[in-house]
Amino acid sequence: MRFKVIMAAIALFAMKTYAISQDPVQQNSHLVEIARQAVAEMAKTLKGELQSVIAQSGPANAIQVCRDKAPEIAKSAGRRYGLMVDRTSLKPRRRAPDAWEKQVLMEFERRKASGEPVSALEFFEVIKDEGLPAFRYMKAIETKPVCLACHGEQLTPEIEQTLKELYPDDQAKGFKVGDIRRAFTVVVPLQNNPASP
Repeated sequence: MRFKVIMAAIALFAMKTYAISQDPVQQNSHLVEIARQAVAEMAKTLKGELQSVIAQSGPANAIQVCRDKAPEIAKSAGRRYGLMVDRTSLKPRRRAPDAWEKQVLMEFERRKASGEPVSALEFFEVIKDEGLPAFRYMKAIETKPVCLACHGEQLTPEIEQTLKELYPDDQAKGFKVGDIRRAFTVVVPLQNNPASP
């Protein structure tokens, strides 16, 4: 009887130790899929908006869509999935990366230089964000030929002028096809978050 009690106590201790030592990302692995879904939804919606405007009135008007519609699309995806989603870049047009995002973007560049395809570049972890636990995720965005009209090395005078008016501090130019243009970035606060266990 005493042996059974001791073994039960050891088993309980082992279970508690496993729960404590388990990787926080593993504990919140479902958040990886949620982040991927939110990013995919934002990418698809924004791409559709941009393609429609470019087809109707040219790339210069698409800049306005990125400025005005992209934040709305991000907020909508965020509400739908219970997180915050945005985009940032080492050469930002609108929002510079925070310290964590900058580190991840630099690591993406290193991984790309080592031969990883841009489409495979993602990273996620649980960190302390302003003292509270948060799940963070990033997914690289590759520069495609269509992107060069507004982000390439040679821009038309009309696009240059539009960018100067809408983004006076713009750095998001000079890209080539295949470059990492920017990345989607997701934050899920874990404190009292119903999505986390």
